[in-house]
Amino acid sequence: MALIVQKYGGSSVADAESIKRVAKRIVDTRRAGHDVVVAVSAMGDTTDELLDLANEVAPIPAPREMDMLLSSGERISMALLAMAIHSMGFDARSFTGSQAGMITDDHHGSARIVDVTPVRLREALDEGAIVIVAGFQGFNRDTRDITTLGRGGSDTTAVALAAALKADVCEIYSDVDGIFTADPRVIPQAQKLDHVSSEEMLELAANGAKVLYIRAVEFARRHGVLIHARSTFSSSEGTYVLGEGMKNPREAEGEVMEEPIVAGVATDKGQAKITVVGVPDVPGKAAEIFKIIAKSGANVDMIVQNVSAAATGRADISFTLPKADASVALKALAAEQDEVGFDSLIHDDQIGKLSVVGAGMRVHSGVSATLFEALSTAGINIEMISTSEIRISVVLRDTDLADAARIVHTAYGLDGEDEAVVHAGTGR
Repeated sequence: MALIVQKYGGSSVADAESIKRVAKRIVDTRRAGHDVVVAVSAMGDTTDELLDLANEVAPIPAPREMDMLLSSGERISMALLAMAIHSMGFDARSFTGSQAGMITDDHHGSARIVDVTPVRLREALDEGAIVIVAGFQGFNRDTRDITTLGRGGSDTTAVALAAALKADVCEIYSDVDGIFTADPRVIPQAQKLDHVSSEEMLELAANGAKVLYIRAVEFARRHGVLIHARSTFSSSEGTYVLGEGMKNPREAEGEVMEEPIVAGVATDKGQAKITVVGVPDVPGKAAEIFKIIAKSGANVDMIVQNVSAAATGRADISFTLPKADASVALKALAAEQDEVGFDSLIHDDQIGKLSVVGAGMRVHSGVSATLFEALSTAGINIEMISTSEIRISVVLRDTDLADAARIVHTAYGLDGEDEAVVHAGTGR
């Protein structure tokens, strides 16, 4: 008997029929002799609809009340799912995040998990019940308020529960069959990966891959949780995310698999580029600029500084950041323009980022040459370049991004013979 934590996203529990289908899968797991804990998201587009309602009644909703509102979506899902399991003759008990012992800090809307005390969950499991937990939410001990975990909160809930309960595996269910070499909606020939390292998955998630959220992957790596990304709509095995020292459950005893050179190609249209024009080329100016940005709360990704012009002694510094952060960063920089001494600011939100990720890059040469040659042959211009040990990222025009992804995917020999199956719509 194993302890299995399962997470079902919004598309998996979008309506009554979907909830009954998920309930059957959970019951089948229980019939196989396993203990089951489930983290569930709000139904379909419920969270977005609640956000819209909040913005209709208040231009700037109070963060505490927003968390109270948004956390209701998962409570609806957990109760309906428990009812469906009961109707199949099995005991199921639903718990809110606070009842499940999900303790967080006090940052409404983007709280971090600080502790998990799943006493009531363990009691329910010991009594033979299937446990259903509302994802995306927790409780702060100091304020005694409900909090929400932000983007990917239900994934993070599931992984945190798996770590606290010492589960054998954390199954993350979505509407695709696993983790692919690229987004199958962009590249139909993308292939499902048998396994991927947590290091590679972190890079893919950070650079646009949507199947798993980066916070959940990082939590799993830190606490040694085995993730199995699967489809709600298929019984086939998905993709295992392996932390350091973990063995792929599919490998035979003693078998060692060499890492592929490139695991996947990720795309991201959610970034903007800001160029600080005419920065005095003297020590300390870059530090001043990025201190201002840090104070604004914006999260910088790629940075490029050009060579100082001999005639003026000034340089340009360009950086990328999430589109949602661009306005606050621009406002903060403009307020300090005279102090820093730069000439002007240029904002460009028509960019896309393409990233190639693979642990095999460490020991194989020519990976970057393949990328640049493929884009050059297609006449696609590169505006910025950033690298790590296992990743190369480039910034392009957003109108070129889909074509660039297909071209690069083919150039690395990642295309499969059959088209990937997408069962619903979002990848979650």
